[in-house]
Amino acid sequence: MVMPKKVGHSHSLKPHPSQCSLQAIIIGGGPAGLATALLLEQRNKISPIVYELRPEPTTLGGAIGIPSNGTRLLHRLGVYDELLTRGSSRSHMTMHSERGTILGETDVVGAAKEATGFGYMRIKRTDLLEVFLKAVDNAGIPVHYNKRLVSITDQGDGVKVTFSDGTVDTADLLLGCDGIHSAVRRVSVDPAVSADYTGMAGIGSIIPTSVLGEDAASLLSGMHITMMQEGMAASMTCTAKDDEVYWGFQREVSLPNGENDRDGWEVRREQEVAGFKELLHGVLKGAGGQWGDILRSLVDKTSVVKFYPIFRLPSGGTWHQGRVLLLGDAAHAMPPHAGQGVSMALEDAFCLSRGLGRKQNWARGTDDLNEVYETYDRTRRPRIDEIAARSSGNATLRKRTGRWGMMFKEFGLWMFFHGSWALGMDKWGSEVKQMVYDIEEVEI
Repeated sequence: MVMPKKVGHSHSLKPHPSQCSLQAIIIGGGPAGLATALLLEQRNKISPIVYELRPEPTTLGGAIGIPSNGTRLLHRLGVYDELLTRGSSRSHMTMHSERGTILGETDVVGAAKEATGFGYMRIKRTDLLEVFLKAVDNAGIPVHYNKRLVSITDQGDGVKVTFSDGTVDTADLLLGCDGIHSAVRRVSVDPAVSADYTGMAGIGSIIPTSVLGEDAASLLSGMHITMMQEGMAASMTCTAKDDEVYWGFQREVSLPNGENDRDGWEVRREQEVAGFKELLHGVLKGAGGQWGDILRSLVDKTSVVKFYPIFRLPSGGTWHQGRVLLLGDAAHAMPPHAGQGVSMALEDAFCLSRGLGRKQNWARGTDDLNEVYETYDRTRRPRIDEIAARSSGNATLRKRTGRWGMMFKEFGLWMFFHGSWALGMDKWGSEVKQMVYDIEEVEI
């Protein structure tokens, strides 16, 4: 996997160039942490500094979808235009049956785009991270790598962090944006809570469309979903030129033993890649028609396979303690079946920024900052619970089933696309509601 340029990379603890008097420590150098850093700098005049566990900018690869509620926030953050030059904006989705017939087609953000002016984006995770790193670097925000968090000490008027290399830093507040296996949650906010394996895992890769031949490449534009007895297969272009396609398969599987179980890993060795391909060909043996042939071709042309077990956090956990607050997956990681992971983290950041802006004297006392955090919790939790419930509901479509169960599943999908109008229902009404949601219009 080609990693992004080390923009804003720093190994020494140099002072932030900003003249801001208030300081924020952000643990986690992924999109959630970098977006939060940008917002604090832009809107709150808070000087952030970012610490990342990994030794360099990295991500497990793959591609991610961002619907209208997220792309609108990316625009307000100032990174949307550059992301648009890299990611695919195609929002047409085709649902295929296992036999190869088409169950239905739709524009997944059509009505939401009309309402908000912003559509859908599918982008490689590496491109998303690189654009955020460039924006953070342009803002003069330091990002320090290879920083393993050891302890957090609330000092009343501030918070102190200590890292395994012996370095120490202090700030007015600390934000845990370090993902589902958050060290901030473990050492400070909610040590009793840990991620649960959902019983499902994803296998996939990104390949150039040029290796598939012109006929197959021309049919891959947009998003394609195939529900199968063993799970769900998907493919979608993920670049602005449609010259790369992300394919993946989600299915129920026991969690393999290994040191990388928590976060997933890339498989490159020829023998292991061949093993994954054999597994997938077995799963796809029932896939019929031209689309079944394309799915098998995607597998055949893959040289690097990514395997990632899917975890979740139980609902009801604690999100803040003293001057420390969790955002994004560190607070409320959910399976990716609702396609809202990045968007939820962006909404978190904007909600926090609004709260800090409204409570101008929060840095003078813990009570005021706690009120900001309580408002954040009260505002975000109902929204998060709703999206998490939708994600769990969508997961049932990916579970293993038999032949009759598959027929029932396909009939239900066909009714969703074709029959709901006859029953007087708007099949996308609830989805549109989620995508037109604007965190900056919510009363807090």
